[in-house]
Amino acid sequence: MAKTATKTPAKQSAIAIEYENSAGHKNMLQLIQLRWLAVFGQLSTILIVMFGFGIHLPLFKMLVVLICLIGFNIASHLRWHERVYVTNGELVFALLIDVFSLTAQLYFGGGTSNPFAFLYLLQVILSAVLLEAWSTWIIVAITSVCLAGLSLFSEPLPLPPNETGGLSHLYVAGFIICFILNAALLVFFITRIGRNLHARDAQLADLHQRAVEEDHIVRMGLLASGAAHELGTPLATLSVILGDWRRMPEFKKNPELLEEISEMETQLQRCKSIVSGILLSAGEARGESAVKTTINTFLNDLTKEFTSTRTIVSFGFDNQIQEDIPIVFDTALKQMVCNVLDNALEASPDWLRMEVRRQEDSLIFTVVDSGHGFDPVILSRIGEPYQSTKGRPGSGLGLFFVVNVARKLGGQVMASNREEGGAIVQLSLPLSAIML
Repeated sequence: MAKTATKTPAKQSAIAIEYENSAGHKNMLQLIQLRWLAVFGQLSTILIVMFGFGIHLPLFKMLVVLICLIGFNIASHLRWHERVYVTNGELVFALLIDVFSLTAQLYFGGGTSNPFAFLYLLQVILSAVLLEAWSTWIIVAITSVCLAGLSLFSEPLPLPPNETGGLSHLYVAGFIICFILNAALLVFFITRIGRNLHARDAQLADLHQRAVEEDHIVRMGLLASGAAHELGTPLATLSVILGDWRRMPEFKKNPELLEEISEMETQLQRCKSIVSGILLSAGEARGESAVKTTINTFLNDLTKEFTSTRTIVSFGFDNQIQEDIPIVFDTALKQMVCNVLDNALEASPDWLRMEVRRQEDSLIFTVVDSGHGFDPVILSRIGEPYQSTKGRPGSGLGLFFVVNVARKLGGQVMASNREEGGAIVQLSLPLSAIML
């Protein structure tokens, strides 16, 4: 039996962590964008306060903090442009840099008497959305310590002579601006971060579904392996009997019986190839019996074998590939295409057509029939096991195997109904998966 392609729990967990880190990368990019807005906002606020309201600020010190924040953001952009996975600890570090830079600016800008101290809430809420629970509490503790420290230690903010301090109109105006800024940034960025997290959850759900399907393939592979061993002896016995019949004088003198024996031998050989094909398809996409050939030779042999072993009234084959590309194929690849053709033949025994073409770096198989088409429910669940209207136990596995083998090769399967009746199944495979 071919080696199975199932994922162990450890591998599944590793892939799940990769999806988590991938979502973290998107969130880190959101933080980098937010930091650029913070730089612009801080610079604008400093200039407005100094030249608009006539309040003297330690400009040099605040610009040094701003330059450090810009340098950190440039370094972050360069780092996360090359690396696509971000861990929880790296997100914590990035948020702490934002907290410390805000603390430094508030220290030089009046401490807790500065209404922009409420921007700490933005950091806490972002940490609650982005980080694990224990990390969020660390951010809460550090921001609380920073806020308490600012209430005790900070450079006083010199107000104009007409400002008496307390709840002055400047403080109220700053408070309103801070609230609007907090609200706008939270709505904008948490919406985008939520979209990233939703995409991550969808990817994890898809990963889980694929793991379940591949586990089913393993079980089918074991069943196929057992069936192959069990059927091997009776099929071999039948082959020997048919060979003996062909040599018997009673049959040699009867051309009709010889013709029937030839047909029985053909169907017997087909049974053997079907068992082998299912065995490989249920195991892994690339079997052990790989053969070097060219794409046109492969297609011609496949169509010749298909038409000679099936009863077809009209079969059209359109090969649009000009360049005869060297490839490596195995029984699983051939069985995958034959499964699509068999399904179409069962739905449309009078007419069937297959078109093969190259589209950029992909090989496109298009199978068209004139049957009743797919039921809308079945069409929406193509590739899931036991999705069939044939009403037989075990039916619906043909396209299930096709979809999973195509997926392992990096391809995909699409199905639709024709307006004039019948169905279209399109199988797309990357040439890199089969080319020499």
